[in-house]
Amino acid sequence: MAEIWECTVCKKKCTSLSYFNSHVSTHAEEKPYQCTQCDKAFNQRGNLTTHLRTHTGEKPYQCTQCDKAFNQRGNLTTHLRTHAEEKPYQCTQCDKAFNQSGNLTSHLRTHTGEKPYQCTQCDKAFNQRGSLTTHLRTHTEEKPYRCTQCDKAFNQSAHLTTHLRTHTGAKPYQCTQCDKTFSDSGALTRHLRTHAEEKPYQCTQCDKAFNRSGNLTTHLRTHTGAKPYQCTQCDKAFNRSGNLTTHLRTHTGEKPCQCTQCDKAFNQRGNLTRHLRTHAEEKPYQCTQCDKAFNQCGHLTTHLRSHTGAKPYQCTQCDKTFSDSSALTTHLRTHAEEKPYQCTQCDKAFNQSCHLTTHLRTHTDEKPYQCTQCDKAFNQSGDLTRHLRTHTGEKPYQCTQCNKAFNRSGNLTTHLHTHTGAKPYQCTQCDKAFNQSCHLTTHLRTHTGEKPYQCTQCDKAFNQSGDLTTHLRTHTGEKPYQCTQCNKAF
Repeated sequence: MAEIWECTVCKKKCTSLSYFNSHVSTHAEEKPYQCTQCDKAFNQRGNLTTHLRTHTGEKPYQCTQCDKAFNQRGNLTTHLRTHAEEKPYQCTQCDKAFNQSGNLTSHLRTHTGEKPYQCTQCDKAFNQRGSLTTHLRTHTEEKPYRCTQCDKAFNQSAHLTTHLRTHTGAKPYQCTQCDKTFSDSGALTRHLRTHAEEKPYQCTQCDKAFNRSGNLTTHLRTHTGAKPYQCTQCDKAFNRSGNLTTHLRTHTGEKPCQCTQCDKAFNQRGNLTRHLRTHAEEKPYQCTQCDKAFNQCGHLTTHLRSHTGAKPYQCTQCDKTFSDSSALTTHLRTHAEEKPYQCTQCDKAFNQSCHLTTHLRTHTDEKPYQCTQCDKAFNQSGDLTRHLRTHTGEKPYQCTQCNKAFNRSGNLTTHLHTHTGAKPYQCTQCDKAFNQSCHLTTHLRTHTGEKPYQCTQCDKAFNQSGDLTTHLRTHTGEKPYQCTQCNKAF
């Protein structure tokens, strides 16, 4: 039987004396091998040799199966197993297997819950030393991995590798179930779960499950209310670091995601991805209940609720419920009277950024949404969608109480009030109530005397846009309403 050496500090057992001696030195605080390029030091000469390759870029260990090369022989050995699909390290608690013993050791801690690597700066602990090393950089803000193509830097070499693919366009990870490819293996792993419908990360507070551990971590904050990511420019806080990064761009105005098809730019990569589908007219998310398709999976999820009637987002200030979270967020601003989106051209402010974007077009006269059936153009995509229904005759919003159908969901909502008698829009100046918010808006002008619709031909003004439209015909002589019994027009 081979001789076994046991470490007296951590009880690790080794079958090689040289490896045992190297291991024992890791417990000693002495690090006699100093890097001449930076301030790092090591307790083994071999570790210094490997580290120096991060400065020189040398990768002497070449894979014979592909064009990959490595700066450590052990990394090449591990990589070769991906070609052979060899996974010799089997978990005794479940059916998972690994191509590295270290990965098995880390995995076993998911069964035991052990997190032996404690951060000295905060109370976080980790089940892998590498995770602790990466985490410590969030305290020091160290980003040692710098991109040679742009000025970005990263605190993990893997993040740099993935980022470099945004320059080269490489997507080496191919899905075996469909034709999608990905720039990092984690994205492929998560994608494969959409085929298997696997959601291994279960919430202990409710019945939700997720296909990513990070999504579970973020979801748990909806139970605790934790928002650990604080903006340094204002008092907003977020439950996801990515949301903070995106929010900071509202302060800086940065829009780093540029469309290659037009001059639009975005402050989020996801917004750019969705925008690119408008050029390709790609709508990969198909509804299984009807023939509608969408260019965002979130839009499909929200749409499916129009079939089920689900409105899972409840307002805590009143009894209203909503089918998507953004509608609830917008609604909550009506209680707080918050209007964070300020127009730079006038004194108007809005509770949604998209409303500000649309409003700015009233200053520029921009109408980017062109009808393909006639020469009309619109400053909102929704207006174009509704207009197209006048060509097709489509009325997708069906009343469940009678046989009427409508081409706008808002018209259906208003119509339903005729069945229920509801008048939810109450005037605060008198006891009148209305079944449409626009009627309340018009009515309030009888109290304030406001007449925002000004004729450009004379000095008359009106409190309703329809009255202005009718008045303008006295200047133009237009008579659009033709009698079908005689030749008179009105």
